[in-house]
Amino acid sequence: MSEASKTQRVEAYKDHRVQLLLSKFISGELSTLTPVYDPNYGYRYPVVEAIVGEPRATDEFLKKLFETGILRRELYDKIVYCPKCNSANVSTHYCCPHCKSFDVRKSSLIEHVQCGYIDTEEHFRVGQKLVCPRCRKEMIKPDVDYRKAGVWCTCNECGKSFDIPVTAHFCRDCHQNFIFEESLYKDAYSYKMSDNVMQEAALGWIMIAPIKEFLENRGYEVETPGFLKGKSGAGHMFDIRASQAGISRNVTVIDLATATNEEVSEQPVIAMFAKVYDTAPDKACLVAIPRMGKNGKKLAALYKIELVEAKDQKGVLKGLQASIG
Repeated sequence: MSEASKTQRVEAYKDHRVQLLLSKFISGELSTLTPVYDPNYGYRYPVVEAIVGEPRATDEFLKKLFETGILRRELYDKIVYCPKCNSANVSTHYCCPHCKSFDVRKSSLIEHVQCGYIDTEEHFRVGQKLVCPRCRKEMIKPDVDYRKAGVWCTCNECGKSFDIPVTAHFCRDCHQNFIFEESLYKDAYSYKMSDNVMQEAALGWIMIAPIKEFLENRGYEVETPGFLKGKSGAGHMFDIRASQAGISRNVTVIDLATATNEEVSEQPVIAMFAKVYDTAPDKACLVAIPRMGKNGKKLAALYKIELVEAKDQKGVLKGLQASIG
């Protein structure tokens, strides 16, 4: 996965909608996000719509999560849409290749094994029995006395017979007739969380919810994400902004940094310092999961950013309790 996509992924984690969806995967509520068919729209994702909004916004949301590597997808189905009104409420017609009518009658071809006579099933049918029209013998056992030899179609419009019909489509909404070459033919996907993202999400951004609860239980007003305006006039976003209830100042900001390998690099420390320098909060804390590298520790001490290192939720809350009280 490219560095560009990693950066995009980290930014996506900060989106509360992404956090809500990922929490469903991590909790086990979702293992696979499977689309549900709507005859008017096509495939929809009701679980995601409840988070994001209307279907078209949901499609863009899922596409972005796929492109950043957060979700992986598998082809679930193909959908034919009307080229005139874009509706998925489309029926398939099997048409006569001669006159193009879809008033076609389908029959089974049967072969009498003993004498080799082949005809449509209705010509063999005598009441509830099958009797060969040529030799007049009754056929009882399938694959012994007789066998299916394919299908045969007859057009009720022009009376001609054929074995392979022509496929066409009919839009039930705008009543447009069209063929495959004219149709809109689109993919529908099922989604799963990428394996390499599961650890990042579980240890990092899903950690925000318990931290928020921890701070609120200690009388803080909490925003996730939280914003502060700097001396430069620019607004800066932190993963968590907390302040004592009823006190205009006394602001604590918290950012989270995760690593899927051994340790977190110093880059999150540098990025946080730039925001802290401009906004001057009362306290700045960086949570590093599972631990901060040597250079990052030195910079955190130099920049007066309190560092909490932990491998799991219990460790993070214990570290914050020692740091914040």
